[in-house]
Amino acid sequence: MGEASVVKPAMDAFKKTSTSLPGLLLLEPRVFGDGRGFFLESYNQRALADLGIQDRFVQDNHSCSQRNVLRGLHYQIKHPQGKLVRVVEGEILDVAVDLRRGSPTFGQWEAVRLSGDNRRILWIPAGFAHGFCVTSDKAHVLYKATDYYAPQYERTLAWNDPDLKIDWELGGEPIVSPKDQRGVALRDTETFE
Repeated sequence: MGEASVVKPAMDAFKKTSTSLPGLLLLEPRVFGDGRGFFLESYNQRALADLGIQDRFVQDNHSCSQRNVLRGLHYQIKHPQGKLVRVVEGEILDVAVDLRRGSPTFGQWEAVRLSGDNRRILWIPAGFAHGFCVTSDKAHVLYKATDYYAPQYERTLAWNDPDLKIDWELGGEPIVSPKDQRGVALRDTETFE
């Protein structure tokens, strides 16, 4: 019998870039491509743990939306969710708002373009509100969550809060759900300690 091989963590599976908001990370997976297409690891527990993301994911979500659909800004005040967000087709402007009261960047936001072409992944830790606007004809957005959806604890931060001044880079009038139209301003919403 041969010796059992030890599988080593894929240390270079993702390139990590910090953002202006502590904990919010932009990840670029290593892509292997040739004339047939490409291959990438979109999730690798060991590689992400090496980058400091040790959360356990319990739910996968898939959203398909048309151009100018704006979803968010959502968060759960209890059972908060960390999210690992990527786009497999199309393009979005993905936005995270820091709602951690003790954070030096409380109330600040970061926007990142995610697309099927750039294959970037955004890690949004618990304590942030999250939303996105579709900038292509349509977009398929996949995200892993660290806790289950709990509608009784879901809150919506106003996507158009005049104090936040988020530049959604809209290419027309946004298409927003009735729930998201009722979003609450930052000064009136529940936040994290």
